[in-house]
Amino acid sequence: MNALAEWDSFYVIVGSAAGALIGLQFVVMTLIAEHPPPRAVEASKAFATPTVIHFGAALLLSALARAPWENAIVAATTWGMVGIGGIAYSLIVVKRIRLQDVYSPDLEDWSFHFLLPFLSYALLLLSALLVQTRIHEALFGVGAATLLLLFTGIHNAWDAVVHHVFVRRPNRDSAPK
Repeated sequence: MNALAEWDSFYVIVGSAAGALIGLQFVVMTLIAEHPPPRAVEASKAFATPTVIHFGAALLLSALARAPWENAIVAATTWGMVGIGGIAYSLIVVKRIRLQDVYSPDLEDWSFHFLLPFLSYALLLLSALLVQTRIHEALFGVGAATLLLLFTGIHNAWDAVVHHVFVRRPNRDSAPK
């Protein structure tokens, strides 16, 4: 598929970044595991797991973009499936956020944990549907969705680390010596 070959460098960069950030998430979780907050699993399903899923989706989309597809329709089918799966997962995340009571999300949290990922996956699905008639625009849509998932994941990972370091950090002054 010739049109996708022009995106080679873009997807190598984005895919590499997504893969590296997934690895860093595992390192951060290992460090946080030494002093987990109460009911950490409940909050993790609502906030941490989706971050890894979005990084994974960016990595998957980068790999799919570099696969030697016979034609754009086959590639678009895979993008559409990722889009549908991501939309469904975004709705699951909303349910998990509402059910957990460890943390009260604000507008920024709703934007980065639900709205932006949902829009990314919807754009991915729309791009898959448009690939036959508007391939140039569809490819930019897939690229934008992939990059938005990566940046959303970066924001959410950073937000989680800041929360654990500055809000949940144990008070070292009151610890027994």
